[in-house]
Amino acid sequence: MSTRHILLGLLATGPSHGYDLKRRHDERFPQARPLAYGQVYTTLQRLVRDGLAEVEGTDSDGGPERTMYRATEKGTSELARWAAEIAPPAPFVTNEIFAKVVVAILAGGAPAAYLSAQRAAHMERMRELTAVKAAQSADLATVLSADYALNHLDADLRWMNTTAARLATLTAEVDAA
Repeated sequence: MSTRHILLGLLATGPSHGYDLKRRHDERFPQARPLAYGQVYTTLQRLVRDGLAEVEGTDSDGGPERTMYRATEKGTSELARWAAEIAPPAPFVTNEIFAKVVVAILAGGAPAAYLSAQRAAHMERMRELTAVKAAQSADLATVLSADYALNHLDADLRWMNTTAARLATLTAEVDAA
């Protein structure tokens, strides 16, 4: 996920300061890793440097002074271009789980036990996400984010089941190489 584009998208609704952008990011993308304040302010500085945002002014509302930022016309154009860009499927599939299975075979470990433990971890995360979705307080963004993660976890589980069924053949191939 492109932090600079996400912040530009949040600025598209109007001028905002870093604290508010961080809070809105975490609300809009509830299943994403929360942004660190340092990351927000560093990204805002780069957006200003690149002419995609500019300082609107400062306000304090009785508290510390806060710098307000707004997207520039160039920033709005960049955001529109990025949002319309098709995200290409990954050209290479890097799968840590598969790598660990192969390494377990190479090192004389227990790949079947590893797959079983990994399946249990995936199932636990799926239960957590299902509970998040089912909560009365869950808004649509939360439900959709959880659905996305659940579908990926489900695909991983299906792959693990297929791999477990083929483990003897994989072990023979790895040992023969």
